[in-house]
Amino acid sequence: MVQGDDVGGASLLDFESWRALLRSNCGRNVEVTMPDAFAGWIRPFKACGLEAASVKISWGRADRGCSDRVERSYRDVRCDDSDHYLILFQVAGQTEMTQIDQAAQLAVGDVALVDTARPVTYLSRFRNPQWLTLRLPRKSLRSHLGFEPQGGVSRQRTRASRLLFDLIRNADMEAASSSADIYMQLAVYDLVGALFAPSDPRSLARGSDKLFLRIGDVIKDGFSDPDFGPVEVAAEAGVSLRYVQKLLTERGTTCSEFIYSSRLDHAAYLLNRRALLGTGEPLSEIAYACGFRDYAHFARRFHRRFGYSPGAYAGQDDGDAAVRGGTGKNALWAHDVQFRAS
Repeated sequence: MVQGDDVGGASLLDFESWRALLRSNCGRNVEVTMPDAFAGWIRPFKACGLEAASVKISWGRADRGCSDRVERSYRDVRCDDSDHYLILFQVAGQTEMTQIDQAAQLAVGDVALVDTARPVTYLSRFRNPQWLTLRLPRKSLRSHLGFEPQGGVSRQRTRASRLLFDLIRNADMEAASSSADIYMQLAVYDLVGALFAPSDPRSLARGSDKLFLRIGDVIKDGFSDPDFGPVEVAAEAGVSLRYVQKLLTERGTTCSEFIYSSRLDHAAYLLNRRALLGTGEPLSEIAYACGFRDYAHFARRFHRRFGYSPGAYAGQDDGDAAVRGGTGKNALWAHDVQFRAS
């Protein structure tokens, strides 16, 4: 799957220059046993709008004592305040990687997901090792996937790993297209999700349920605004619109319908209260208070949901309305339980 690359277009660097560039990608502390025999290349480039780099070391002679060590310490984490993941493909040689007291050996073709918010150490004792790296913003990745990817090393050599490698490696050989970058980034995120999803399906389900509850709370707080829609839900919940739609579809509805359902539930509650208190509040005011721009739209939605008009509902007594329409405060909570339990 992975073959060596001569890092075309990159300039030969001495150890100090190479270390200065590498620090911006991996960590502050970079050590080699024989810096005088060292030469290295780093070729930064853009892959689908994301920061990528091809990194290579070339020793001047085949000395078995040659080695390089890159360390990202707790101090580096605090100073850099980085909030991204690093995809690391082993293109040539081997690397010993240690993060959170877990050690792994990367061979050619292996891919690792490194959390830059945690200390990590890389050690290579092989001549001419080479890596391909890609930065993934944590917030964007989690927003798209809907879960925290599980860092570590993938040795599955799956289609996902091959596609991800080719996508990154060939990106700088193609004409840049900023308009397409956002779509290509989503493809990268999906491949990362396929490689590093949590191994326990229950953890995914728990995360999905927790996120759904948060989305429900966001909708309850915002549905009275007529400009409030799926885009605002996603932004407030801190996840992608695509994932919001997926989450609601899995529960038999859509985000727009969930918003309208919440508006109508609240309208039924307000109409029920109007009948009980005899306030005579204009029905149009109730419509506006529930996020509808005009009464006609509200009346159509209400009739479709409950089977009769808001005006007919307003003239019914409390018990009959609650039984026939499933409305009122109790029904509002019943609807809430239904969605939360889905």
